[in-house]
Amino acid sequence: MNRNITAPPVRIGAVTYLNARPLVETLVAGDPGLDIIFDHPSRLADALAAGRLDVAMIPSIEYARQPGCTIISDACIACDGAVRSVKLYGRTAVERIRTLALDEGSRTSAALSLILLKERFGIAPDTCRLPIGAPIDNAEADAVLMIGDRGIGMAGGCFEFVWDLGEEWSSWTGLPFVFALWIARPGAELPGVSAALSRARDAGLGCLEQIARREASKVGLSERDCLSYLRDNLKFHFGPRQQEALRRYYDLAGRHGLAPADVRLVFHENAGFHESVG
Repeated sequence: MNRNITAPPVRIGAVTYLNARPLVETLVAGDPGLDIIFDHPSRLADALAAGRLDVAMIPSIEYARQPGCTIISDACIACDGAVRSVKLYGRTAVERIRTLALDEGSRTSAALSLILLKERFGIAPDTCRLPIGAPIDNAEADAVLMIGDRGIGMAGGCFEFVWDLGEEWSSWTGLPFVFALWIARPGAELPGVSAALSRARDAGLGCLEQIARREASKVGLSERDCLSYLRDNLKFHFGPRQQEALRRYYDLAGRHGLAPADVRLVFHENAGFHESVG
């Protein structure tokens, strides 16, 4: 990335989860113009809103909730079918859910679970938070949403049902789902950042075997399963279908009071790509 050496580094918030490793694997290796800060997605969203970050990979629902922010990269975290790392565990039949515990690290998936329950079953459960790091047994709710590394690492248990939310969304809409995006704070001048993020994504996709070999045991997967998750379940390009899916999600979130109405996709002037038509 070409920046004046006297300029302060761009503060970039990166996600700690395995699903984001391909996006940052080479980014952290060495651009002195970038200061990479790792945290959970929800905390990154708060830091971006507070102006402590210039760019962050934040939950896609938070883009809708932060006026003036712009999409700065065609790199994202998405799926087109089962995602494996975002799951709703039900202790009772879906129709009988009255309480829902939401992983504190989740915002996009929390809204998605509420949308699916309301749209498909007419259910609007009372919600509570499951703190980051807390085991599922700490929640006594009828259903529990788990995301990220602990979502993918959980084995089966005594549940009435387990939903993979990526699969449920795709089966219902026929569309992919976008969980997180690179977003720039309002007014930030960021020449070269979009290209750097895209290059890092492309380079990271060439390192999936290396990432799987290093990270598999940390999330309780075999190396083979970890590689399959990164290669087969996740998508990292924010293309026309992903944009269509995100518009659909925002429409539904607005309908149910989970985001402002009429959210538009607005791209940073240095993003280097454009909103799809339609």
